[in-house]
Amino acid sequence: MALRVDLTFDCAGAVALAEFWKLALGYVDEPPPAPYRTREEWAASFGPPGDDEGEGAWLHDPEGVGPRLVFLEVPEPKVAKNRLHLDVRVGRHGTAEQVWERVEAKVAQLVSAGASVLRVDGTHHVVLADPEGNEFCVAG
Repeated sequence: MALRVDLTFDCAGAVALAEFWKLALGYVDEPPPAPYRTREEWAASFGPPGDDEGEGAWLHDPEGVGPRLVFLEVPEPKVAKNRLHLDVRVGRHGTAEQVWERVEAKVAQLVSAGASVLRVDGTHHVVLADPEGNEFCVAG
């Protein structure tokens, strides 16, 4: 049996960052585990939150293919570049020009949602930073 991989991101604003990644990937909010009706009810089952605990957000791929994403607020600021980044793939079908048009359209959508372009590597991929400065790329 294969194990499942979740990706967990420490961040300053879990809910806002999760909204960005829902747009970027087409993910949706993950419902709380049974028997809980809300995430708040689920979180309360662990007892009172600690002083350093912030909000969290849980996302999953509605098609069940991609990894689950978890965003947890932490009090300490980011101090270095992440050693892991996400690649957002728009699909390689069609001509090279069609693929690049999809890359550019996705980049424009994400920039309007708060990302910033760091560099464009030819017509292969674009490196961006999400609203919290985490690098990722968009490619065919």
